[in-house]
Amino acid sequence: MAFSLDGHVALVTGSSTGLGKITARNLAAAGAKVAVNFANNRERAEASYAEFESSGGVGMLVQADATCEAEVDRMFNEIEANLGPVDIIVPNATPDQPLLPIEEYDWEFYQSMLNFFIKSPYLLARRALPQMKAKKWGRIINITSEVYHTSVAPFSAYVAAKGGQIGWSRSMATELAPFGITVNMVSPGWIPVERHEKDSQADKDAYLSTIPMNRWGVPKDVADAVLYYASEEAAFVTGQTLCVNGGRSPW
Repeated sequence: MAFSLDGHVALVTGSSTGLGKITARNLAAAGAKVAVNFANNRERAEASYAEFESSGGVGMLVQADATCEAEVDRMFNEIEANLGPVDIIVPNATPDQPLLPIEEYDWEFYQSMLNFFIKSPYLLARRALPQMKAKKWGRIINITSEVYHTSVAPFSAYVAAKGGQIGWSRSMATELAPFGITVNMVSPGWIPVERHEKDSQADKDAYLSTIPMNRWGVPKDVADAVLYYASEEAAFVTGQTLCVNGGRSPW
């Protein structure tokens, strides 16, 4: 039997491109109303949302910086007015992620990583939790990364922020379990999407050679993992990480 999300409202941040785009469609295909979020490129987002609707998705397009408290509050107000209370949150928005030696990072860049991967999930959860607690049902599904477990370098800012996101998720899972709210993580490997277009073929070939399944992951692999965590079938699963990397996980 297919997972059903009828009657639920999902917010996927950064969902006009990449993993978030397919995740939003997947949740909508299961019956959820989905708020498709973007921060800057309206033309691209509107084209993406038109594809979302043409695939049968029901929801809305909403612009907001998911790292800004005032914008998060406005975004939720708009979603609640149009779709209803949000009870599934997928913090997916991500910035550019350059690999640099630590001497070439500055604290401003470190802070931007923390804003995306710790501050944003915190703001989103804090805004949604009163209604989730009242309903005794909620799903928070963080998109983390294998880089924390594999100690990728030189990538210290991103890896540190992802480590913080993982710790936050585990703590929140314990805190929110009594309210019927689960907090889980999907940890993708390298799955090429639009922002990887300029990555070198040599780097891609080297990574592919380490995947036991001998194929690249695709966004739907991640989206299906998110769908499981969002479903009623995962109601007794919390604080967990589902690695989506074709068998690379040594942990």
